[in-house]
Amino acid sequence: MAKDFYEILGVDRGASDEEIKKAYRQLAHKYHPDKHSGDKAAEEHFKEINAAYEVLKDPDKRAQYDRFGYAETGAGFGPGAGFGADFQDLFGDVFGDFFGAGRRRARGQRGADFRYDLEVTFEEAAFGAEKKIKIPKTAKCQKCNGSGAKNGTSPAQCPTCHGRGQVSYQQGFFSISRPCSHCRGEGTIIKDPCAECSGIGRIREIKSLNVKVPPGVETDTRLRFSAEGEGGIHGGPPGDLYIIISVKPHPIFQRQNDDIICEVPISFPQASLSCDIDVPTLEGSVKLKIPAGTQSGKIFRLKNKGIASLHTGQRGDQNVIIKVETPARLTSRQKELMEEFARISGEETNPIKKNFLEKVRNLFE
Repeated sequence: MAKDFYEILGVDRGASDEEIKKAYRQLAHKYHPDKHSGDKAAEEHFKEINAAYEVLKDPDKRAQYDRFGYAETGAGFGPGAGFGADFQDLFGDVFGDFFGAGRRRARGQRGADFRYDLEVTFEEAAFGAEKKIKIPKTAKCQKCNGSGAKNGTSPAQCPTCHGRGQVSYQQGFFSISRPCSHCRGEGTIIKDPCAECSGIGRIREIKSLNVKVPPGVETDTRLRFSAEGEGGIHGGPPGDLYIIISVKPHPIFQRQNDDIICEVPISFPQASLSCDIDVPTLEGSVKLKIPAGTQSGKIFRLKNKGIASLHTGQRGDQNVIIKVETPARLTSRQKELMEEFARISGEETNPIKKNFLEKVRNLFE
């Protein structure tokens, strides 16, 4: 048979709200699980007390209970039964501590990730490179193996929290747990600290790291180096190192995906009469034949003279853009020759101009 709620709280059926509240506080304090660690009977009785109070403190629930009894109230004594939603919301974290959740010691924490900005040349980005960098970081103390204790000793149990990492204090009729300030929640203290790390278990160091920059990187490419970040805390794993690439601008070349672009100026006679010119590439200069009548803006493609793809390794091309240069200053003789050239030149020698004039005529006809 279900127990009587009035009997559980030790009050008469005609007890006032104040008498019920007073009885509940006394019993909750007496049978508090924090005072009876491991005592299942006390834990169950504590649940019964709360279930009874949850019903009897509410006028509507109490009236229903007085009329219909235990079965109609929906109250029970199973895990979590008898606690109203508002009670759980407000004190759920407290009861988590009551039943052991708050007795965990500090767990290992992963170290922070690092960012390192690395600048490389245009050529290094194209062909790859090996760079040596130095990173200030925190690492596990090798002398004490991260324990913080002097060699031959070990951390001792904290006398304040007795190794729990938590301390409890009374607030009204509740006991609230908080991390121990003496051991900072670790449950142990260092009586004889390591001379190398002063009991911290970690030391600051400057670590040199060889970084292989793969061919094809570009600005904002991110390289990840696992476990090369900040050292972990309480035995936790280290973080990662992220290297962010920045490529220096090149005075001649520009990058477009895996292709490179190079503008090469030539003279008017070279463009008109045909010639061979030297074109710079990432691997030295190559000969390029300029056919007669080459117009400014003409693009010549040099296969496989671009940048290797970061993903496939296949090289792009180099696009050579011809810029026909107009002389800025002419001698008297040069002017005479140019004027003579203009007189004897017809539209047949200027196909672009001829095509443009035909379009204009068609537009206004």
